[in-house]
Amino acid sequence: MAYIKLQAISSVACAVVVLLGGAVHAQSITGSGPQLQAMQARLEALSQELAEQRKLLANLETFRQQYFEQRGLLRSLERQVAQQQVALDELRGTASWNVLASQRGAGTVGEPLQLAQAQPSAPAPVGQSPATEGRPPEVAPLFEQPGVLTPTGKYVLEPSLQYGYSSSNRVALVGYTIIPALLIGLIDVREVKRNTVTAALSARYGLTNRFEIELRAPYVYRSDATVSREYFEGSPAVENVFSSNGMDMGDLELGARYQLNDGGIDKPFYVGTLRLKTRTGTDPFDVVTDCSQRCTDPAATGTGLPLDLPTGSGFYSLQAGLTVLYPSDPAVFFGSVTYLHNFSRDNVSRTVLNGEKEYLGTIAPGPIIGFNFGMGLALNEKSSFSLGYDHSSVGRTKRNGEVVPGSVRTQLGTLLLGYSYRLSKTTSLSVAVGAGLTTDTPDVSLTVRLPMMF
Repeated sequence: MAYIKLQAISSVACAVVVLLGGAVHAQSITGSGPQLQAMQARLEALSQELAEQRKLLANLETFRQQYFEQRGLLRSLERQVAQQQVALDELRGTASWNVLASQRGAGTVGEPLQLAQAQPSAPAPVGQSPATEGRPPEVAPLFEQPGVLTPTGKYVLEPSLQYGYSSSNRVALVGYTIIPALLIGLIDVREVKRNTVTAALSARYGLTNRFEIELRAPYVYRSDATVSREYFEGSPAVENVFSSNGMDMGDLELGARYQLNDGGIDKPFYVGTLRLKTRTGTDPFDVVTDCSQRCTDPAATGTGLPLDLPTGSGFYSLQAGLTVLYPSDPAVFFGSVTYLHNFSRDNVSRTVLNGEKEYLGTIAPGPIIGFNFGMGLALNEKSSFSLGYDHSSVGRTKRNGEVVPGSVRTQLGTLLLGYSYRLSKTTSLSVAVGAGLTTDTPDVSLTVRLPMMF
């Protein structure tokens, strides 16, 4: 409107100048004098004012063009902000939103919901949703294998400490019955208590954003106490305690993990794993057993238990598995299936108390089929909570191609609770507690991890 008014004023000024010019010209023809000089002065003033108005009009035209350009840009930005707000409203308050906020505020540290792990990325352009670089979200770690891979060129050092406790009772009846309520013979009641502490250092290195390698070195301390009570042996029951312990390096592990696809919100992530376990720990066939002679001899005396506990399994093992992570409101679901193959050993023998060797032949431990599943929830940008279940089915052991007498398939089930807290951009603290649900599983386990990324 101001621009139109200014144009009208400029037009009137031009008309006035033209009329005055004509009047001055007519006056110059008819005569001269003070009136002529006044008219000329007035004409010059109006001409100067007209020049100023034209200059102002030119500036106003420039401002008008800039105004329309800025108004168009403003409307474009308003549309982009509205689109961004809709996307944020859909995402805000979800587990994925919390995970993304955590990832953008810190590097990827730790892992199991180790759901998370992406490096801080540059701000996304206006109108585009934040990118996750196709990496699964981080959750509080529960299991041995992390779910999120180490970024390219980065490495993670993860010291950990695990404590496990288990107890079991066994009642052995040796004799015969006269009537169902009367036993003639020996009743052996045996109680075993086991304590295991494992300190480990894991190192992971990201070769690419989808592929990482890992080395894990454990140090194991074990302590077993066996309490035996024998009844109906012709004398009052006496408790006999047999204790043993062992402390040494455990079995070194080499692992590799590869992310198979690009997942996202409401899209699963698939991670393949491969792990090789060595036999660097103390061999269970090398420790001395408490037998005065061959333990398979009926005349043998002693408990048959090892005087020193082994810290390794004594067999090479290769494990393959597949891990799935599925971000979905308001949590992240995860699970995996694994298969572990134990390689058999030939010409195996064990040592008894007097130094003799008891030949056992070829020993082939049974394979282990395992699966686990759980759910992780990001409480805020720094902390997350996980709940899961882990199950392993251990096959029967064979000796010289035959199943060892007394060997049965063992089921190990553990209920796990985990919590993770990010201490800094490169360090987090994770705690996991496990409760055994089967008789062969440790009663309780406690694991503390401190992953640090460099």
